[in-house]
Amino acid sequence: MEMFEGWIEQAPDLIVVYGTKVILAIVIFIIGRWIAKAVAGGVKKVLTARGLDITVVGFVGNIVSALITVITLIAVLGQLGVQTASLVAVIGAAGLAVGLALQGSLSNFASGVLLVAFRPCKAGDYIEAAGVAGVVEEISIFSTTLVTPDNKRIVAPNSAVMDGVIVNYSAKDTRRIDMTIGVSYDADLLVAREAIVAVIAANEQVLKAPEPTVEVVALADSSVNFVVRPWVKTADYWAVHFALTRDIKLALDKAGIGIPYPQMDLHVQSVPVAEPQLQAVATGSEAS
Repeated sequence: MEMFEGWIEQAPDLIVVYGTKVILAIVIFIIGRWIAKAVAGGVKKVLTARGLDITVVGFVGNIVSALITVITLIAVLGQLGVQTASLVAVIGAAGLAVGLALQGSLSNFASGVLLVAFRPCKAGDYIEAAGVAGVVEEISIFSTTLVTPDNKRIVAPNSAVMDGVIVNYSAKDTRRIDMTIGVSYDADLLVAREAIVAVIAANEQVLKAPEPTVEVVALADSSVNFVVRPWVKTADYWAVHFALTRDIKLALDKAGIGIPYPQMDLHVQSVPVAEPQLQAVATGSEAS
């Protein structure tokens, strides 16, 4: 009974002490949550203004909010009198274990953020990366999705894409077609060049500037090689490439210009048989 009366007597002091701690803990939690939302919202606005992918923006914002919330909870527990040193150590050990277990995923996530931040490629670009080539369909948090020209869907880890060389064929509005056309050594080079130039000039998809290049580049083993380099819009690259290859062949045929192809000439030379060998052959015949 006396103990109960003692608790009653101490109740006002306990309420004042612990009530103050609880109120301060609640205030800290409310302020912490407000700061988390404000900072996360600011980060999202900055990333959105820089044109980052909406998935990456949301994910980064959530991570920032979660980190600030964890710090707030630790501060709240400390205000309530909980020993947070051991708690922080446990959280650190758990974070280290999770980080080691998800090392590959975290690497892919970081690479995904870098891909979207530095924009070496974007959705719709035709690229060559991670040993594959195709049109970028999507850049997500952990992977990049490509669609090949024969309509295969390839999912490549972001780390593999970012760590290697990225060749972006769609980055520029124009591209140069590099072709090598070989003609016979017996051909009239001026006539051959005029035929090739006429074909290029007749193609409306070939750009006038920069001016196409048609020049002799090498005296090869079996042909005189012209280098043909017209400029086209990136979207017209393959259509013009195919058309020029076909039309140049037809134009050279019409002009009587031969296009050499690999061949081998075999020369048979008779070797005279020595006189002693003829006698030996004759003796052998008589003996038989």
